[in-house]
Amino acid sequence: MVDSDRRTEMNRFYYSDQIAAFLDADDKSILGALFSGSSFSAETTQRDAWLEEIQILKSALAEYRTAGSVYFEYSIPRLGRRVDVVAIIRHVIFVLEFKVGERKFTADGLDQVWDYALDLKNFHETSHEPPIAPVLIATESTHLEPHLTTTSHGDRLFVPLKSNRHTLGEAIRDVLRQTTGAEIDAARWESGRYHPTPTIIEAARSLYAGHSVEEISRNDADAINVGRTSETISKIIRCAKAESRKSICFVTGVPGAGKTLVGLNIATQHIDVESELYSVFLSGNGPLVRILREALACDRVRQERGKGREVTKKEARRRVEAFIQNVHHFRDDCLANPSQAPVEHVALFDEAQRAWNLEKTSSFMLTKKKKANFNFSEPEFLISCLDRHRDWAVIVCLVGGGQEIHTGEAGITEWFESLRRSFPAWRIYISPRLTDSEYGAANSLQQFGFGPDRVEFKDELHLAVSMRSFRNENVSALVKQVLDGQVEQARGLLQRTGEQYPVVITRDLSKGKDWLKHRARGTERYGVVASSNARRLKPHGVDVRSKIDPVHWFLDGKNDVRSSYYLEDVATEFDVQGLELDWVCVMWDADFRHSPSGWSHWSFSGTHWKRIRSPQDKMYLKNAYRVMLTRARQGMVIVIPEGDVADPTREPQFYDPTFEYLKGIGFPVL
Repeated sequence: MVDSDRRTEMNRFYYSDQIAAFLDADDKSILGALFSGSSFSAETTQRDAWLEEIQILKSALAEYRTAGSVYFEYSIPRLGRRVDVVAIIRHVIFVLEFKVGERKFTADGLDQVWDYALDLKNFHETSHEPPIAPVLIATESTHLEPHLTTTSHGDRLFVPLKSNRHTLGEAIRDVLRQTTGAEIDAARWESGRYHPTPTIIEAARSLYAGHSVEEISRNDADAINVGRTSETISKIIRCAKAESRKSICFVTGVPGAGKTLVGLNIATQHIDVESELYSVFLSGNGPLVRILREALACDRVRQERGKGREVTKKEARRRVEAFIQNVHHFRDDCLANPSQAPVEHVALFDEAQRAWNLEKTSSFMLTKKKKANFNFSEPEFLISCLDRHRDWAVIVCLVGGGQEIHTGEAGITEWFESLRRSFPAWRIYISPRLTDSEYGAANSLQQFGFGPDRVEFKDELHLAVSMRSFRNENVSALVKQVLDGQVEQARGLLQRTGEQYPVVITRDLSKGKDWLKHRARGTERYGVVASSNARRLKPHGVDVRSKIDPVHWFLDGKNDVRSSYYLEDVATEFDVQGLELDWVCVMWDADFRHSPSGWSHWSFSGTHWKRIRSPQDKMYLKNAYRVMLTRARQGMVIVIPEGDVADPTREPQFYDPTFEYLKGIGFPVL
């Protein structure tokens, strides 16, 4: 997968200088710096495009000789792209995207420049406060909209302006005249730290393209971060290989803390490019595997074509499928060759607590694979596959808490039972938080009596800070308090969340959809989610039994009716677990109702609701709502329908107490 073009360090820009020096520099010398800093060959098309950008910019900046600096091809690692030009002029950051030779301003072009500006505003620490003005320059256009427009977000990031080759200077002049602020110190701005929090899809693309995990993730000084956790696991892998022994790690983390990112990072790092692949990322989450594979394959094709090399989608998929696999397919391959060790020496299991127990595994093998007397749980069989290696092997179990939504999931206890029963030689590395109640391993450690000769606790194996919501890391705690009925705690945390992460409630789905559309900027993704048990939302056009294609829902653009943007197809907890959107509309049905005594749990069967009695099924339903309520990175709207007195399956009393409960906590009403 990794080729000679992969770099461990990416230059933030190909050329930069103060505006005065840029204006005085020879165009050819600037071109030389651009080509020397990039991987481009001196092609005529690229040379001509850069030359035109230089000339247009020199004309536009002539009156700002002492006012700032310019940066050509400024890197945005989270998006895997580069801004044509970032210009620091007085108190404003200008993000300039050139479309040389174009006569029209496309929606994609406007989203592109908006995305660049959003990335700086959200993740570059010295870009948080100054005004940011994105400008799309279609050099040959005659249709312009020079008006400076703000949004309701209050962050001084403006709606993209439109310019041509002749009016860029006028656009810059208007922005400077209509805004205020302290003059930006270009050197200080340039040295500002970049702390992105990518979606798992963005992260996978960036890692696959050669960025380091430090470039695309937060590095909080006061919390163990993805980079430190990854390095700890890498040391364990190196030690296991050097000493020819077998080890297993258990990594814990709060929802959205980056456990999957750790797994993908290790999988992309530990690949032997000289011989065979020896690391694999495994997940039983079918939608996640399909989405990541398709995203990486498409990205690979795009990158290779950008370098003048033709790669088919089939070839790109084959390379991706080598290191991202469905855990059940991995299991089947090992079953087909029972005496042969897999090529992989390192296996990373995402959501390891969801591996199947003995009963479900045996039943599946009998009914689907026609294999009788299969007396292994999924954890025991998976360990046995890596145990076939004569020298060394490492398993990394990524463990989530409160995420179980399927029957037959073994929990983390079965991994320890398997290690005690069948694999006494394996060394165990454990997050100290694995004994917390939400992970369910406390009794296991006491019961099995693993001693210090076999078990080592490492603080670095727990990720305590959620990265999913980069606007407020307390969202998962707030959701937990809401679901646990901790009203006073939830009120206090909601007040601290404030405008950083808006959560609003409404009784009207159309209002909820409009709220999403007005909050999202650029290509920020939004969509509607609902519980798989939410069977009485059909009158609102929401049918959870109509299955979506998660690849189209998560990856396709605003013009595709199958995408989440269209707000027509609803995703359930099974579709979105392990993934995220920027803005989410959560539809709340009568399956999970609030009452004076707490939550009541219901399933719809035939023509009426039936009470759920099983403690395990109650947990699954509660966790389904936990999953949905923790999918949004920037904010969400919760829609609780009003019900219908004429419909006994949608009586208002099924919905009103839930709405009043959330309203009583303090969630604003649309």
